Amino acid sequence: MYLNSIQLQDPNHYMQIAQSSLLPMLKGALYYTLPLTLITFSIGLILALLTALAKISSIKPLQWIARFYVSIIRGTPLLVQLYIIFYGLPSIHITINPFPAAVIGFSLNVGAYASEIIRAAILSIPKGQWEAGYSINMNYSQILRRIILPQAVRVSIPPLSNTFISLVKDTSLASLILVTEMFRKAQEIAATTYEFLLLYSEAALIYWIICFILSIIQQKLEGRFDKYVSH
Repeated sequence: MYLNSIQLQDPNHYMQIAQSSLLPMLKGALYYTLPLTLITFSIGLILALLTALAKISSIKPLQWIARFYVSIIRGTPLLVQLYIIFYGLPSIHITINPFPAAVIGFSLNVGAYASEIIRAAILSIPKGQWEAGYSINMNYSQILRRIILPQAVRVSIPPLSNTFISLVKDTSLASLILVTEMFRKAQEIAATTYEFLLLYSEAALIYWIICFILSIIQQKLEGRFDKYVSH
C-alpha cells in the first residue's frame, strides 16, 4: 500500500530540470569556477616559487617565515581558512567580498602546497649545474633563471598539473562563502526544485568533464616536455 502511494515524477520533469539548470551552472563555471581557478593558481605559483626559494636560501629568517607559512596552511583545513578570511576577519573590522576572499584563501593554499613541489624540483637538479654556471661568471639569479628553473619546470609539470586539477574541484568550497560558482548555482536551483540528487549529480558530471579535459591537456603537455628534453 505504501509503495502504491508513491507518485513517481514524469521522466520529462527531470529532463526539463536538468536542461534548464545546465546553462546557469555552465555560466557559474565560466564566470566564476574557471576564472577563480586560473587566478588563484597563477598567484599561488608566484607565492610557491618565492616560498620555495626562501626555504632553500641561506637566510635563516626567510627560512623560518617560509616554514611557518607552509606549516600553518598545510596543517589546517582549507574550509577553515576560507571561513577565517570571509567570516572571521569582519570581527576585527576587515571585510572582504566573497570572490576576493576566495582568491586569497585558495592562493595561500596553492602557494603552500606547490612550494614543496617546486622546492623538490629545484633540489633535484644536480649541484654541478650551479657550479657550471658559477664557472662562467653567472650570478645566482642568472643561474636560477637560465639553467635551474627551466629544468625544474619539466620535473614539476606532472604534480603541478595535478594540483591545478584538484583546485578546480576545491573551488566548490567557495560556495560556502557565497561565491556564485557552479556548485553554488546547483544549490540555488536545488533549493527551489527540491531535486537535490539530480542537480548535485549534474554538477558532479560537469566537474568530471572539466577535469577529464584538463587531464588530456596535462598528458599532452608532459609529452611535449619529454620530446623537448629528448632532443
